[in-house]
Amino acid sequence: MRSDVLIIDDEPAIRRLLVGALDRIGISHAEATNASEALRLAKLQPSPIVALLDLGLPDRDGLEIIPQLAGLGLAVIVLTARDATEEKVAALDLGADDFVTKPFDSEELLARVRSALRRKAGPLADSASREFADGSINREAHYVTLRGEKVELTPREFNLLWVLVDRPGRVVTHDRLLETVWGPAHRQDLDYLRVAIRSLRRKMEKDASNPRLIVNEPGVGYRVAP
Repeated sequence: MRSDVLIIDDEPAIRRLLVGALDRIGISHAEATNASEALRLAKLQPSPIVALLDLGLPDRDGLEIIPQLAGLGLAVIVLTARDATEEKVAALDLGADDFVTKPFDSEELLARVRSALRRKAGPLADSASREFADGSINREAHYVTLRGEKVELTPREFNLLWVLVDRPGRVVTHDRLLETVWGPAHRQDLDYLRVAIRSLRRKMEKDASNPRLIVNEPGVGYRVAP
């Protein structure tokens, strides 16, 4: 039987919460209480699509199995009580698609699960167009629309938005954004990124002081609402 979500957590209360939330919206699931069981299920089950991974597992640190889960084709959403920026960045660098800090809002988590399922169900391939929230971006035409209106962006702003939208709903780290948009020599130039993000928000957010489209993950990076 196919399971769309593989829950990997040793806390019964968290598993019950996740199972209840997934059942409520009709998403099939399997459960694992440790890293070894998770990897076994990921290999034997008929292709779970999304892994909800706790980092504090009893037999191994969850960070250690992120590359293996990602290598099996799963989108990995990390669930963690750890709030250190270094841990979050490490998880993303190892191949995680997203992270959610415990305690978490069930509806927000479900939104991220649905976003991951959509990405897996409809691969982006090499399409020149992407859709996001109330807008779209076309790389070949160098054209951005938002709420039915064209948005005028500089080449740098356009490239930055493309990198973010290419990973809808997922965090893109500061380092990756700076290296991709400005080049490897500028990985430490965080001020460049902050200025460009402020400019994008002024042009694209309904209220730039309360951004809903381009969201900051403090100390880690940015995400675009899917």
